Amino acid sequence: QYPTNRGFEKYFGNIYGVVDYFDPFSLVSGTTPVEKVPAGYYHTSAINDTASAYIKWLAKAGKPFFLYVAETAPHWPLHALPEDIEKYKKTYTAGWDAIREARYQKMIRLGIIDPASTKLSPRINSDLAWSANKDSVWDARAMAVHAAMIDRMDQGIGSIINTLKQTGQLDNTIILFMSDNGASPEDCARFGPGFDRPGQTRDGRTIVYPVKKDVMPGPETTFASIGERWANVANTPYRYAKAESYEGGIRTPFIAYWPKGIRAPKGSITKQPGHVMDLMSTFVAIAGTRYPTVYENRTITPTSGISLLPVLQGKPVIESRRTYNEHYKARYVKDDTWKLVSLAHDTTWRLYRIHADESEINDLAAQFPEVVQELAADWAVWASTHKVFPKPVVKR
Repeated sequence: QYPTNRGFEKYFGNIYGVVDYFDPFSLVSGTTPVEKVPAGYYHTSAINDTASAYIKWLAKAGKPFFLYVAETAPHWPLHALPEDIEKYKKTYTAGWDAIREARYQKMIRLGIIDPASTKLSPRINSDLAWSANKDSVWDARAMAVHAAMIDRMDQGIGSIINTLKQTGQLDNTIILFMSDNGASPEDCARFGPGFDRPGQTRDGRTIVYPVKKDVMPGPETTFASIGERWANVANTPYRYAKAESYEGGIRTPFIAYWPKGIRAPKGSITKQPGHVMDLMSTFVAIAGTRYPTVYENRTITPTSGISLLPVLQGKPVIESRRTYNEHYKARYVKDDTWKLVSLAHDTTWRLYRIHADESEINDLAAQFPEVVQELAADWAVWASTHKVFPKPVVKR
């Protein structure tokens, strides 16, 4: 799984997804394990500093290059630098409802969402009010650490942009930023140590998994996460979070920057839906090349995505299509009008008129059973052709 075995010339980072940010598990340079990190190491800074170093190396060749910066922040464990946490120590003391409402109103002001089609969805686990939350101090601190992790990531991205500018690469470099599939709702403390979750630091200090929220998150000696209520806030205004196929678990921000190539007005927001599978087709179009049909005598499965280059050039929205998903048994099929979706723990299909109800509040499955039947059958065909279903195991 090493990136340098999959076509990349250089790689610095972790191989497994969950890491101690101060001393990451499975850290490699190329394929060589990094057995000791320097004092003061912080993983997000190291990733971005290395990206800047790669740009300086690549710029000398005077050729086009592709750089994928796989930020691991923000995720659990909640690890951040004290000076970054300090900036946000009071930011989240207002609680879940106040922060969700403030974010919702700001998104409306910025034109990111249309309140006519996107309402503020019901809060997850709304049975607990912030005023009655006996762990409010801990919870506010957890989100402050989460914000600090993003702050440090943003600082690093700024450094990468400055490096592109200093090397004369910025104006003709396309920068695409997108996030993971919704903030994580998991309570990682209940997992406890094991495999990629350490029980001790490398120098022998015990790592606490604060199931009872009795130890504050932030330092290396804790292993905690923001939990599902804050994840719901992070995914404002949509329902649910990562691992579900509702919009809160699949919709992500996407920012494009390319001074010499983008013709759409600066700061504009497109209603064009995109998918991560579209990135390859977009890069192929930008490079003026073709996606291969054969590689090393092997037939290549055609890419499923479409090029988003016309959208970046300010041209009309691309014609509609259906997209499909399955993740931990959560499913959806979606087009310009409808979205059929089910939860990971509940196979019941629910139907939403998605562009009139982007928050997925009004289930119309009972009103339109024929639509449910047609879309469900279509999803089943896609799932079969894309090998979603596990292979049967025969025991003798």
